[in-house]
Amino acid sequence: MNKSNYQAAVIGLGSIAPVHIKALDDLGIQITAICDSKQDVAAALAKDRGCAYYTDYEKMLDAGGFDVLHNCLPHYLHAPVTIAALDRGIHVVCEKPMATTVADAKKMIAAAKASGAKLEIIFQNRYNTSVQAIKSALDSGTLGRVLGGFLQVTWHRSEAYYSNNDWRGRWDTEGGGVLINQSIHTFDLMNYLLGDPTAVHASVANRAHPGIEVEDVAEGVIAYGDVNVSFYATNNYPYNAPVSLGVVCENGQAALSGDIATITYKDGKQEVSQADDSIAMPYRKDYWGYSHIKQIQGFYDWLKGTPSSDALVGKDVSVDGTPDNTLRVCGEEGLRTQKLINGIYDSAKLGHRVALG
Repeated sequence: MNKSNYQAAVIGLGSIAPVHIKALDDLGIQITAICDSKQDVAAALAKDRGCAYYTDYEKMLDAGGFDVLHNCLPHYLHAPVTIAALDRGIHVVCEKPMATTVADAKKMIAAAKASGAKLEIIFQNRYNTSVQAIKSALDSGTLGRVLGGFLQVTWHRSEAYYSNNDWRGRWDTEGGGVLINQSIHTFDLMNYLLGDPTAVHASVANRAHPGIEVEDVAEGVIAYGDVNVSFYATNNYPYNAPVSLGVVCENGQAALSGDIATITYKDGKQEVSQADDSIAMPYRKDYWGYSHIKQIQGFYDWLKGTPSSDALVGKDVSVDGTPDNTLRVCGEEGLRTQKLINGIYDSAKLGHRVALG
């Protein structure tokens, strides 16, 4: 690929960072700085790559020398570090979840608008070929009016998964459990397909992880206007089963199982689409999909003013509030999913249906 004039920094060298680093390398984007609280980890990677390293993110941001910060930190640090970068005019690509609270997510958007710097939230599965096939079928009108839907995430997380990272399993640092961490991608896909959720009625519980504070199971119903979507998510399954999502319509239904989309019409016609697995992404877990590089490429293309068709997945709003012709997973898109996840927690806490504004 052609070399980019942009330079990047990566903060947080945990499990997802290598995927961002691989994408940046493939796109020809130079990494000039890295940051992690573990000095030995940061120093070793910096030596290997010939770049600067820091253990203090504010010192890195003040030193500058890069255009975009890739925020791969634990959840509770997404908002403060992203805002600090945006305030300095540095663009940010932030991993999911956008934040742990709706209030912090809104502050991130406000910081981007105030500075003019751009904010991207990683929801890479929107870019999967299979998801795009369902989106196209719904938007084209061939499936007709949406009648209802469902989503299911049945995965496994051991006690060691939580005990090996002190920020996981705590409300103040992870922001929740199976909802905000493991299944948030699937909730985001439903928002992407159906639009703005209007209400939710749900319950959450911790049934098999006594060592953590947060939920390991959640179930309920999300309203998209007069359309109801039922959901079930758990970390208590014996293995990481393929994600299941479906939308039932007047003229047929669209179903996603893992990375395979099947669209079945009432006349018997069927279309099958599978996510593109030709992109080599090391250190990738199967359920992360293959599309980080697609989203990251779309973001840098957007910065250059030449968005690719692969980036057309979420409308941005410019600094002055007018619609931008570029489509991407902007802060407003991240906020919509943040509102849904936190709305589920609110409903579970209050014990009744909660409207989403």
